[in-house]
Amino acid sequence: MSDLFSTPPALADKPQPAEPLAARMRPRSLDELAGQAHLLAPGKLLRRAIESDRFTSLIFHGPPGTGKTTLASVIARTTGSRFEALNGVESNVAEIRAKIDQARTWRDLRGETTVLFIDEIHRFNKAQQDVLLPHIERGIVRFIGATTQNPYFYVNSPLVSRSQIFQLEPVPVADVVLVLERALADTERGLGHLNLVVEPAALIHLSEKSDGDVRKALTALELAALTTHPAADGAIHLTLAVAEESIQRKAVVYDAGGDAHHDTISAFIKSIRGSDPDAALYWLAKMLHAGEDPRFISRRLVIAASEDIGLADSNALRVALDAHHALEFVGMPEGRIPLAHATVYLATAPKSNTAYAALALAVADVETGRTLAVPTHLRSPTRKKLAAASGESPAAMNYLYPHDFDGAHIAQAYLPEGRCYYQPGSQGMENRIKERLDLWRAAFSGQAPPQP
Repeated sequence: MSDLFSTPPALADKPQPAEPLAARMRPRSLDELAGQAHLLAPGKLLRRAIESDRFTSLIFHGPPGTGKTTLASVIARTTGSRFEALNGVESNVAEIRAKIDQARTWRDLRGETTVLFIDEIHRFNKAQQDVLLPHIERGIVRFIGATTQNPYFYVNSPLVSRSQIFQLEPVPVADVVLVLERALADTERGLGHLNLVVEPAALIHLSEKSDGDVRKALTALELAALTTHPAADGAIHLTLAVAEESIQRKAVVYDAGGDAHHDTISAFIKSIRGSDPDAALYWLAKMLHAGEDPRFISRRLVIAASEDIGLADSNALRVALDAHHALEFVGMPEGRIPLAHATVYLATAPKSNTAYAALALAVADVETGRTLAVPTHLRSPTRKKLAAASGESPAAMNYLYPHDFDGAHIAQAYLPEGRCYYQPGSQGMENRIKERLDLWRAAFSGQAPPQP
C-alpha cells in the first residue's frame, strides 16, 4: 500500500533504469498515446470528456497491449487526479476499502480527486464489484476498469450501468512503428543513448508481428537492442533478421471463449455464407493456429451445411458430416485436411436458406398463433375410430395413400388451413425442387402450373 502523501504514480515522471522499455515509454499525455483514434482523436467523445474533466466511471475493454492501463494513467494525469491501481487477480475487498479510505482522506484534506483503476475487473466476484458501487455514486473515487473480456457479459450489470463503456482496438502497424521510432530517439526513457542503426524493415516487421500490441513490440525491440553485439564500426545493427529472431513467431490474439473466439468463428461462417473460400480458409487457419477445438469447427461446418447451403446442394451436409467423422478418426494435425476440404466445398457450393427460413415461419405460427388440430384423415387408426364414433363424416377420414397414384402423389390437405411456409429458391438443385412443388401446389389448388 502506498504512503498517503507519496507522489501519485500517474505524476511520477522520472523513469527507473530497471524498468522494461515498455514501462519507461508509457505515454504521459493523450497526444503520445498510440492508436485509438476512434476514441481519442480531437472532437471525439472520450477525449472531450477527459479534457473537460467531465466523466465519472469508465470501463475499457480490448486485447492486451492496446493501452488500457496507460490510458487510465494519462486520464489521471490530464485531470490532475491521484492514480491508484488494483488488479482483479490479486486484490481483495480489504484492499478495495483501503484504497477508498485513502481517496476519502485526500478529498477531505486536500480536495483532490482519486482515479481508482482496476485492471482485469472481470476477475472480481460480485461481492468485490458491489463494494465499489456506493463510493462511485458518492464521488469518493472515479472508477476506471479494464478487461480483455466483453464487460456486458463479464462485469456485473449495476457496475456497467454506472459506467461508460469504450472498446480499444489493436494498434495499427503505422502507429506501432511511430512508437518504436520514438523509443529509439528518446535518450532519457528510451534507447537513444545506444549507438543503434536500425533498418526500417526491422521496425515494420516488429510492428506487424506484434499483432497490435505495443508492449510486445517495445519488448522485442529492447531485447534486440540489448542482446545484439556491436559491429566493427561500434554500432549495434538491428536488421530484419535480428527483428525476426527477437519476436519469434507471431502470437495470434485469440481468447478461447472470449470475444476473439466468437468474432473469428463468426467471420469464418460469414465467409462461407458469402462464398469466399480464401477468407474462410484464412479464418480456419487462424483458429487452428490459435488452438481452437477442431471439433467445434467441424460442428459449425455441419450447421452451415444445412443453414446456408441447404437444398441447393444437399451433398454439402454429407461432406460436412464426413469431415467431422474423418477428424474424429484420424485426429490432429491431419484432421486439418478434411476440415479444409469441407470449408472449400461449402464456400463454393450454391447457397439457400429456404428450408431454415420456412421452419422459422412455422415456429412463429406455433408459438404465437392458434394451435391447429391434426386433420381427421391424418390421425392414427385409434383416433379415427374415436372420430367415427363421435359422428365424423367418413369422407373426412379417408386418407389417400400417395403410392397408389401415378408419380406417388395425390393432392390432399395436410394442414387444416391453407398455409405456405416453404418457398424454394432457384439456386443449384433447389430449382428442380421448385419445379416439382409448383406442379403439386397447382394441382392442389386446381390452378394451372406456372409457366417457365
